Amino acid sequence: MCGIIGYVGPRQAQDVIIGGLRRMEYRGYDSAGIAVVADAGLALAKKAGKLANLVAELAESPLPPSTQGIGHTRWATHGGPTDGNAHPHASQTGRVAVVHNGIIENFASLRADLEAEGVTFASETDTEVAAQLLGREVERAGSLVDAMRAVCNRLEGAFTLVAVDALSPGRIVAARRNSPLVVGVGVGEMFVASDVAAFIEYTREAVELGQDQVVEVTPDGYEVTSFTGEAAPSHPYHIDWDLSAAEKGGYDWFMRKEIFEQPRAVSDTLLGRLDGEGRLVLDEIRIDDAELRRVDKIVIVACGTAFYAGMVAKYAIEHWTRVPCEVEIASEFRYRDPIITPTTLVVTISQSGETADTLMAIRHAREQHAKVIAICNTNGATIPRESDAVIYTHAGPEIGVASTKGFTTQIVACYLLGLYLAQVKETKYGDEIRDLLSELEQLPAKMQHVLDGLDQMAGLARDFIGCKSLLFLGRHVGYPVALEGALKLKELSYLHAEGFPAGELKHGPIALVEDGLPVFVVVPPQGRDQLHDKVVSNIQEVRARGALTVVLAEEGDDEARPYADIFVELPKVPTLFQPLVAVIPLQFFACELATLLGHDVDQPRNLAKSVTVE
Repeated sequence: MCGIIGYVGPRQAQDVIIGGLRRMEYRGYDSAGIAVVADAGLALAKKAGKLANLVAELAESPLPPSTQGIGHTRWATHGGPTDGNAHPHASQTGRVAVVHNGIIENFASLRADLEAEGVTFASETDTEVAAQLLGREVERAGSLVDAMRAVCNRLEGAFTLVAVDALSPGRIVAARRNSPLVVGVGVGEMFVASDVAAFIEYTREAVELGQDQVVEVTPDGYEVTSFTGEAAPSHPYHIDWDLSAAEKGGYDWFMRKEIFEQPRAVSDTLLGRLDGEGRLVLDEIRIDDAELRRVDKIVIVACGTAFYAGMVAKYAIEHWTRVPCEVEIASEFRYRDPIITPTTLVVTISQSGETADTLMAIRHAREQHAKVIAICNTNGATIPRESDAVIYTHAGPEIGVASTKGFTTQIVACYLLGLYLAQVKETKYGDEIRDLLSELEQLPAKMQHVLDGLDQMAGLARDFIGCKSLLFLGRHVGYPVALEGALKLKELSYLHAEGFPAGELKHGPIALVEDGLPVFVVVPPQGRDQLHDKVVSNIQEVRARGALTVVLAEEGDDEARPYADIFVELPKVPTLFQPLVAVIPLQFFACELATLLGHDVDQPRNLAKSVTVE
């Protein structure tokens, strides 16, 4: 969850590291710190709170000049967000400094052993255990890379460690297990980081590291080995976006920018999906068609917003393929002893490709000999690397913690997967698939139409600024949209918000309705007569009990309009594709209301972008 950067080269390390931390602050903003190797040894600065606090500290007390250093922005796990618990952590001798992402599960027993040997700890963190072990080991081994391998073999859990040694200038050593780490390759300079955004200003050439690997970098290059010391393969790749994609571009929030980028992101995700014969092709489907034809059950595994994307996918995949499809919360999946067989296809959805619960779920699935397809936005991340196939969304970097374009591009990727399976299983004719793809290709323009009319939602946010609770209702694919609308509001505004299936209204939730309660209702297109009419009845039921109804329905829906206190008009789209237009007003409303309430939209309290610990 934390953001890590290391740099060695000709530039001033402090400038490079602070810039990298600024672009990674979405990964954690409880505290930040930096350590550099200077002529007099290690120099550290760290501060609780957002990165701005560290920058102010450095303005008053600059670190000595240095061209080698490491930095960290933290999302707290062990120990509160204090100056003392901030990273980097130094060994007792002051020779080694370490930054860490993840959780060291056996830190308590290791700490007890070290304390029994006379080591004094300065923090409550699990990270300092690694720092103290590394400090002792480097004294014995003499080499930082040998010391790192020895320490990693004693640690249990998920971790990325990046370390510098005051007696080994011009060198950084890093290691990873179940936690993200990437190497940036420059000209006469090298970077290590938990996210390519940290070094995109300087290079777009990167190297992905495998599981249980150690990398040693100097200005001239890098060397990758396993935890046992053998040479290990590395996989260079080119980053296909640049620094401008990670900047705000004139918007007040990254989230607002990312909401307005959705038509382009969806268009890019759809780009180039047909071959010369008009057949659908995907990114890296390394599963034989014969195996896919044998699939008799599909299980979608995801967390948070990605889980809601999976709920939308279930409707589409079952409709197009006639294969039963389940959607599972990743954190519960492997603990409930799921029924997975070699003919089960497991689909994982993760924007970062590093979500810890989802990663553990796919490992469990593969142990049961199931095939796994990943839907991911991050090239070279752990989840796609450990899957049998991957469909990349092409959303570009998503910096706002609350996902927006990540959600819509994940849904599109799920549609592509469903149509691909229908093609392989021959449950849809080729012309039917092409017609559906053509409908999808029209969606970006319709999404832009929604974006062009968002002034109504801005006014609504002003009207609702005093509300303490809001409800969201939907049916069919509108239900996960209602859940996502409620989640966005909770994440950003810290207000009580709940999403319910509209058909369950009379089974309990209607008891929450009182005078003036805002109820957002996503109405199915009129083509689904039965469901449409039932949801219109639900609107009347809550309105009769004093609710203030905000109705999202397609243009020309004169049956729903009379029962709407506020009518939000959506373009006409096929029912299965409605989430792509219906979710945008809800995203924007949450962003606008949180802004009016004075909250940090991009960095909501207690949250981080990528959950890389269980």
